[in-house]
Amino acid sequence: MQNNYMQQNIDNMLKIGTIVGPRGLKGELKVLSSTDFPERFEISEEHWISDPNKSTLQSVKLISSRYVMEKNIYIVRLQGIETRNQAELLRNYKLFISNHSIPELKKDEYHISQLINLEVYHQKTKKLIGIVTDVFTTGHDLLEIELENPSLPESDKKQKFLVPFVYEIVPIVDLVNRRIELNPPKGLLDLSIVK
Repeated sequence: MQNNYMQQNIDNMLKIGTIVGPRGLKGELKVLSSTDFPERFEISEEHWISDPNKSTLQSVKLISSRYVMEKNIYIVRLQGIETRNQAELLRNYKLFISNHSIPELKKDEYHISQLINLEVYHQKTKKLIGIVTDVFTTGHDLLEIELENPSLPESDKKQKFLVPFVYEIVPIVDLVNRRIELNPPKGLLDLSIVK
């Protein structure tokens, strides 16, 4: 794979999946999809990957992809990745397409890239709960929220919890003001903590 790095703002890109590991011995990759649009895995699209520890993007050529039913996984081949060891090095990398590929959305639909880093407030108390750090596409979309709790010891401040992204729990998504309002059922914030 060529080292074609771009100094491009990652905010102008749309994450479509995360490489979760190799498949087989010939460089195939398992990608956990974070998009509802399968056409984003078509080889005609321009794709990019990002190291989870860096903000730079690397252009990649998608050779093939196929969907694994019921697992929300795509098996993909990238040009230049031909061995299991090469594929293993890309574990946890994010796969992107550029924003120009984003289709029009209906009312109350959002792209994952629009939700990341939004501040989350309790709708009734107006207190800051945390920020959205990821969105998981399963049977129901889940928001991963990193808690904002300055009273916790430093080692515990990175606690995260998952919230179903449904209107009853997340009634307000305000992209203009970069905020989400949460109406959590009793006990949700306690039961949903992920370490």
